[in-house]
Amino acid sequence: MRSEQLAINSVSTRQADLQTSLDAYQQAGFVNVEFWLSHVWQYLEQGGTRAALQRLLGRYNLQCIGGFETPLLCLYGARERRTNHDRILENAELLAELGGRNLVVGTDGPETEMADPLSPVVEAFSQVGERIASTGVTLCLEFNWSPLVKSLRTAGHIARCVGRDNVGVLFDPAHYHCTPSKFDQLDDDNGPWIKHVHVDDMRDKPAELSNCNSDRLLPGQGCLDLPALFGRIEDYGYRGYFSIEMFSDELWALPAERAAGLMYASLAYLCTD
Repeated sequence: MRSEQLAINSVSTRQADLQTSLDAYQQAGFVNVEFWLSHVWQYLEQGGTRAALQRLLGRYNLQCIGGFETPLLCLYGARERRTNHDRILENAELLAELGGRNLVVGTDGPETEMADPLSPVVEAFSQVGERIASTGVTLCLEFNWSPLVKSLRTAGHIARCVGRDNVGVLFDPAHYHCTPSKFDQLDDDNGPWIKHVHVDDMRDKPAELSNCNSDRLLPGQGCLDLPALFGRIEDYGYRGYFSIEMFSDELWALPAERAAGLMYASLAYLCTD
């Protein structure tokens, strides 16, 4: 990866308000931000405007690359699905206005045993992918943000079955570590469908005893061979962003500028420039 591909997910500094976070990212060296969209909606509900947020991004020389907020419901009742899919469209439209192109989503799961639970997931992603097509935003399915889609293999299968350019997979090393995903699943079937990548490392614990959020460490401090993972993804043509996403009480206890600086510094060993 190259330094211009680096990004930060704003959940990593959730202790700070939006403007403080943006200032911290610029001071750290980031030029790309992925939004925790709850942060953005709160800013708007408190009287901020989309135009004002665009001006803030310009002031801090930051580019919005995408965001996340909610799973995409595939198996709930029709009314719940409609409400949720409308929200997905709202999020896609908001991201498009801010310049973002990737919307990370999880899924729900079946309440009772189903013979073929993946078919409704494929159908829902097909329908919502079509609905948001005009925004230019891509749905990125995050495996393990779901009681059903628990591996890269399954996420890749869903993306292939949908067969749309604006539906793909989000790869996160923490979820890779904690699930049945294997390195050999970064293959011809799944590699080309990876549309977005998160960055984090993990404590040296068995996968079944690990927490995919609280056991995250800064890149280079854990047990994962991140250069091998990301190099393999790049072998399949990935040229998108690498967005650090930390759920860390230690980082959240720091001033946002200090936390962002530590995160940016931790990424240096992964860059080729």
